[in-house]
Amino acid sequence: MIDLQIHSTYSDGSLTPRQLVEEAKKINLLAIALTDHDTVEGIPEFLKAGTESQLLPIPGVEISAQAELPPNGHLHILGLFIDHNSQELKTNLEFLKFHRNQRAAKIIERLNELGVNISLEELQQETAEGSIGRPHIAKILLRKKEVSTLQTAFEKYIGKGKPAFVEKIKFPEQKAIQLIKKAGGLAILAHPHLMNYPTFSDMQRKITSLKELGLDGFEAYYSGLPESYTSQLIRLAKKLSLLISGGSDFHGKNKEGIFMGIGAGDLQIPDSVYYNLVDRWEKLKSSL
Repeated sequence: MIDLQIHSTYSDGSLTPRQLVEEAKKINLLAIALTDHDTVEGIPEFLKAGTESQLLPIPGVEISAQAELPPNGHLHILGLFIDHNSQELKTNLEFLKFHRNQRAAKIIERLNELGVNISLEELQQETAEGSIGRPHIAKILLRKKEVSTLQTAFEKYIGKGKPAFVEKIKFPEQKAIQLIKKAGGLAILAHPHLMNYPTFSDMQRKITSLKELGLDGFEAYYSGLPESYTSQLIRLAKKLSLLISGGSDFHGKNKEGIFMGIGAGDLQIPDSVYYNLVDRWEKLKSSL
């Protein structure tokens, strides 16, 4: 089994890259991908730990993309097998990191205006080496008993449409895909169902348009998806000649009920998914 979407303390996960590798070894996974949000800073530690543990570590990233979507829909592009030392990729991710910090400061300012006592210094301590995200703010609100659960923090304060919400700076979908491709990676659409299209046909049209921009594949295996829906996605991938991938979207304690490798409990991503991705990636490398 494999898991090709996991997150570390370098973005909004609760485990370090090394701890992720240790957990993967415990449950006998063949391969895992570190796909932190808008950052590759944890990859050196991840690759070192993976090699030492004789695990197959895949360097990755998850980039939020700007797109015209239905209400509450979002589009994330995973980069798998990327060159994390790509200067163009690192420069663009630094740009996103700067704006993440700016966004966090605005969220804190709005929370303060609402009478919630939280500071930028507290947030910086919470994130340590990581890329700042709303889950970090939610954890502080929970610790200070401003909310009863992490989910409540989003529902009451920092979710979309809530009083302390601030929109995030995102790259256009084409730029997100091309950044990954230029860094030698495969561009994979994460959790396509979360684009929130009302019908499968609508989603298919969107995926087709993304293929024209260079998309290599999409996640057919994901936490909580019914087996029938996964089968439908696999058929769509074959129809469009796209790769399939899959991941739990594991964040450790920061995403309750989702476990590495098995997601919500019934996720099983076959090793063949990994080998098919590697085969395509190696062919792309040899053609350059």
